[in-house]
Amino acid sequence: MRLLLRSSLPLLPALLILALAVPARAQDREDEIIANLAGGRVIVHVAKEAILFAAIDHAVEPNSIPPRVAGVDSSHIGVLFGASEWRTPADPKPIRLDRNFPRVTQQLRTDSGPAEAEPDLELIGTAFLEKLRPLVSQLHHKVDFSADDSIFQMVVIGYAPDNYGPEVWVVEYHMEQEQVSTRGEEYWQTRLLRPHFTQLYPPEKHAPHTLVESRYPATWKGPTLEEMIKSNDPRIASALQNPRFEKVLENLRGGSAQKAPPADSVEFMRTVVPLIAGNASFVIGTMDEQHGMNWVVPPSEPVEKAQEDKNRPPDAPTLRRPIKP
Repeated sequence: MRLLLRSSLPLLPALLILALAVPARAQDREDEIIANLAGGRVIVHVAKEAILFAAIDHAVEPNSIPPRVAGVDSSHIGVLFGASEWRTPADPKPIRLDRNFPRVTQQLRTDSGPAEAEPDLELIGTAFLEKLRPLVSQLHHKVDFSADDSIFQMVVIGYAPDNYGPEVWVVEYHMEQEQVSTRGEEYWQTRLLRPHFTQLYPPEKHAPHTLVESRYPATWKGPTLEEMIKSNDPRIASALQNPRFEKVLENLRGGSAQKAPPADSVEFMRTVVPLIAGNASFVIGTMDEQHGMNWVVPPSEPVEKAQEDKNRPPDAPTLRRPIKP
């Protein structure tokens, strides 16, 4: 059996070339599994009574997939990076982690003791763990990449239960390998580890409220949108000089992003994101506690058929409704 995890991004040397030097037999090719990687960045602006987010594609291989958005429970969405799509030659239909996701039920937050993440977030993380684990376990040849690199990453954006307010988390999934046989072809067991959670928002008490940004891979260089605004970067000059955005920029520069007017914040994101994305594809969306998620700039690929949404809970965030002008 020959199994392959594929990438060709210079900025991600740990996942650069993972083709396995093993004789390619017909049966091997039938059983080969391939992970298509999504790379890019997420920018989150928590404004007054609304969360705005943008996901910008940054190809990690010639036929790379874009970052995709999945509704994960009644008040959170996840932007998926890394190995979010898997394929086998025997099945032309890819396995996509953003589809047929068993949306979890929120739990109230309690002071039950120290933990890496809150119970509802642990449920989300575990649900993706169980979906990804059988795919990763099919990698039985040595995959040459650092344990510090996550094979899958998700940015969770939404509202915490029990009136805890807006939050943004990065959830990282790493894997480890162990050689269990040296006779004939090498055989490795690949195990997916439990997810690691890092909170990006809200900030520490009394810390400034600013834009939040996360990238995959983390080695992707270049200024954040926050840095571009503070340095008056000429690449976004048209947005910075627009009188309509004066109040929004005042809040962003002053560390009070949570007070920025939502309607003007939406227009600011709609204006500035294409400037920093260039020719790359991107999506923009909003979330609020009353109406869930709305698209400002939806994904270009077709949405899932209605048949695939029959089991959606009535309060699950939708990924289809366009934002009202």
